[in-house]
Amino acid sequence: MSARTDLLLSIADDELILGWRDSEWTGIAPFLEEDVALSSIAQNEIGHARALYELAAAELGTSADELAFDRRPAQYRCAPLVQLRRLEWARTIARRWLYETADEIRLEELKGSDDGELAGIAAKMNREEAYHRLHAEMWVDRLLASEEGRRRFFEAVDELWPYALGVLDEGLRSELRRRVEERLGRELPAAEAIERGRHEPELVELWDEMTMVRRSAPAGARW
Repeated sequence: MSARTDLLLSIADDELILGWRDSEWTGIAPFLEEDVALSSIAQNEIGHARALYELAAAELGTSADELAFDRRPAQYRCAPLVQLRRLEWARTIARRWLYETADEIRLEELKGSDDGELAGIAAKMNREEAYHRLHAEMWVDRLLASEEGRRRFFEAVDELWPYALGVLDEGLRSELRRRVEERLGRELPAAEAIERGRHEPELVELWDEMTMVRRSAPAGARW
């Protein structure tokens, strides 16, 4: 597998799995508008995943759907941050904000790529991700506005920080630290990145749910 394909799959898997995680809040979010907001964000993330899978599929001689659903859990390249199942609001917001901050850095880097297809899709994603970042920032402000919210949010950020580092290549992690510390006005704990290649138990559970219908159909069935 080429380095380009590996990169495409890494980002696509991040977007797909995080999209599914966001969709888990549909119907149970703390406010009605958040059901709509997170459902919309989830659709966007999965749409980004599809576009990236299509580029990878063209190289691999397969299809976007086969890449998304026919691999085994251990074959996914997503960062452990997006694999975690965290149905607790402060951690959901912390995970989304950390991911969006890291993803913005990654997309900025890719927009300057000599690979025209990759640069183009990164630019398109970055425009659409602007809404996701605004949503996350709104909730960061909201949580930081109260003592209890601040405590819970900071605890969540500290817990997830090693996972957030693993979203990016090592050379981009110092910029992630700079942006997060500047936004929060505090230093982050020293931490070793939890790297890609690690598969959390929650990923296997999600994969089983995510691929259930596809696996129930006869091999080669067309939808």
